[in-house]
Amino acid sequence: MTHKMKSWQDSAAQLIAVAAGRAAADLVFRGGRVVIVQTREILDWEIAIVDGRFAYVGPDASHCTGEGTEIVDAQGRYLIPGLCDGHMHIESGMLTPAEFARAVIPHGTTTMFADPHEIANVLGLNGVRLMHDEALMQAVSIYMQMPSCAPSAPGLETTGREIGPDDVAEAMAWPGIIGLGEMMNFPGVIAGNDKMLAEIAATQQAGKTVGGHYASPDLGPSFHAYAAGGPADDHEGTREEDAIARMRAGMRAMLRLGSAWYDVESQITAVTERGLDPRNMVLCTDDCFAKTLVDDGHMDRVVRHAIACGCDPLIALQMATVNTASHFGLERELGSIAPGRRADVILTGDLSELPIEKVWARGVLVAEGGECLVDCPHLDWPDHARTTVHLGRSLVAEDFGIPAPEGANRVTAKVIGVVENQAPTKALTADLPVADGVVLPEGDVCRIALVERHRGTGGVVNGFVSGFGYEGRMAIASTVAHDSHHMIVVGTDPALMAAASNRLGEVGGGVSVWKDGEELALVELPVAGLMSDRPAKEVAAAVDRMVSVMQACGCTLNNAFMQHSLLALVVIPELRISDLGLVDVTRFELTDVLE
Repeated sequence: MTHKMKSWQDSAAQLIAVAAGRAAADLVFRGGRVVIVQTREILDWEIAIVDGRFAYVGPDASHCTGEGTEIVDAQGRYLIPGLCDGHMHIESGMLTPAEFARAVIPHGTTTMFADPHEIANVLGLNGVRLMHDEALMQAVSIYMQMPSCAPSAPGLETTGREIGPDDVAEAMAWPGIIGLGEMMNFPGVIAGNDKMLAEIAATQQAGKTVGGHYASPDLGPSFHAYAAGGPADDHEGTREEDAIARMRAGMRAMLRLGSAWYDVESQITAVTERGLDPRNMVLCTDDCFAKTLVDDGHMDRVVRHAIACGCDPLIALQMATVNTASHFGLERELGSIAPGRRADVILTGDLSELPIEKVWARGVLVAEGGECLVDCPHLDWPDHARTTVHLGRSLVAEDFGIPAPEGANRVTAKVIGVVENQAPTKALTADLPVADGVVLPEGDVCRIALVERHRGTGGVVNGFVSGFGYEGRMAIASTVAHDSHHMIVVGTDPALMAAASNRLGEVGGGVSVWKDGEELALVELPVAGLMSDRPAKEVAAAVDRMVSVMQACGCTLNNAFMQHSLLALVVIPELRISDLGLVDVTRFELTDVLE
């Protein structure tokens, strides 16, 4: 089944009739304390719902009740609006939209603004359409932003598909597209790049919101040039001054708490200590792994964290409800308990601890006691979305070596240095030995390879990486490889690197970890090589196994897989690998591995 709801226009007469007492509501809440995020008040009011929308919110809803009206006694508990995630990537959970929804509904998330730029790099506009279509089938509201940057750095990588202004203009007409996804090519905007400005213009002309991504600490003329270029929000801030600069520039400062991002505590002081107006501050997750969703929560976790950082609970709730809705032009549709809005409401006994006891979406009870109570329908994902790993041939150990200059017995090699808990890498060098004409890794230096997987070219680009701490004979291959999503393989043993790569070719993508000649962990991600349509608990268990095997291979890094999956992200300094070679991201140019 799909969960369709009537538009406000189709329900208006019924909403008015119920509010006026001429017709009976479907559902009435009594005995609750209603959190009014519009004014930051808590009122002992009652709520009447019809057609999946709030009809009456006021002191006494007895005139709205009649035969067939369901009465919910809230018993003195709080009624708060359903939570909104202002910026996120569903693919980061390794789940399809349906399974992501199933995982987060019990945590009170009833609206998501998702940028499917991972699948856009693999399947282009068609992949975005598939995500959009499955999203619209759910019992909660999942809006899609049309991805803006595939490839993220033109000329330095080859994606499975490219996105251009014509694609953006076409997508703006789809019912579930809310705006443009994060504009990561901020140097392009600052330089006045025609293609980037055309994508922004197509979004503005459609009256929709442009997402920002200004990943630079420079708050001088470059920042102001970017703000003038049209992005309406930004989630890349990490310091108090970043949040303040964005809000002063008329942008929404999006503060993220994901599985690997911890940027709320350092920025929310703009409100809690500086006393600035919080209306232009929005909470989001950006990237949440299945394990985080299963163990710790989703937007409820972010709100709790903001409160723990000293934020007034009612202000924190505004940042996860009405502020977000206003930002996307949906203030009349959701984000508050007010007449006409979608009846998304959470029952909780405590505004600081925020236990999510029951969740209603569009007036239907969708979760209780941590369990999802509704069907989350799956799209029938077509074959072309499930067969995206094209290696072109069977890979062998010899594909994973770097030949040395003739006669050399040692060489100086550039090495990608992984930094724990950070997205940037360091550009390092190492003095490495040569045997049989091939450069060998030594000490903490491992082999890294990028295997082309979109067009079956059989291409393999090799380099070196350090910081993982791997020991013994091992290899790990992944088709989650931001943002181009080729295959990244890291290992100490070339034969195992070939085996891990070929294994992902067999299963259609995911993560494969090998140790001492055998595969010890496999996370199957058959949809675009990025997502599973299995439940979050199963995916989280497979990822748990992967993490423990990585540790058994000697890796002690926190969030090591996140580091692994970002090694091809050619827009973040200093050194990365792509299908075209080793990339110096401080200069935005290709560079040689051997000096």
